Amino acid sequence: MAKSIRMTATELTPQEKTLKRVLGMSRINGWGVVIFAVLGTLIALLMGDLSSVGVGVLVTIGGWMEVRGHHLLKRRNPDGMKWLVRSQLFLLAVILVYCAGRLGSFDGEGAMGNLTPDMEAVLQEAGIAKGDILPLVRLAFFATYASFAIATLIYQGGLAIYYRSKVDAVVTALSSPPRPRVSHLPPSV
Repeated sequence: MAKSIRMTATELTPQEKTLKRVLGMSRINGWGVVIFAVLGTLIALLMGDLSSVGVGVLVTIGGWMEVRGHHLLKRRNPDGMKWLVRSQLFLLAVILVYCAGRLGSFDGEGAMGNLTPDMEAVLQEAGIAKGDILPLVRLAFFATYASFAIATLIYQGGLAIYYRSKVDAVVTALSSPPRPRVSHLPPSV
């Protein structure tokens, strides 16, 4: 009969599990924000939209703040939690100000001026005047930016609350000495 070799790893404490979740979440979210914001900034730069470039740079900074907090926590520095909470509040503020600015800047004539000749031909074939679609364009514009603001409030606000609620558990996990890594491989003979 063959013997099975089982390694028993020490069970993580609830605080260590929390630290592990916070580290995983902050790594994925932080780098996701940085990558998305850099790509958006580059696209805005190519389009010549300098205000969107500025917003993109600010969002990139918010993502970098979260990545910085993640790295501090990996080095067992509890100040990383402050960086995580502040990064979410910073992102929330930047995006809400951006949405408020966009909501206050709707230009119906500018939107109608962006219709291509092909779009105008389709409208004429359907018997629809340009002025008839303006209320729909306005509604879509406001719905888009209001939805973006609400989603940001829920996501970034919720993540800030989540990180803030985990500060005590993470600080407790960081204050205990780090555990040695346990190999899941059988011992060599």
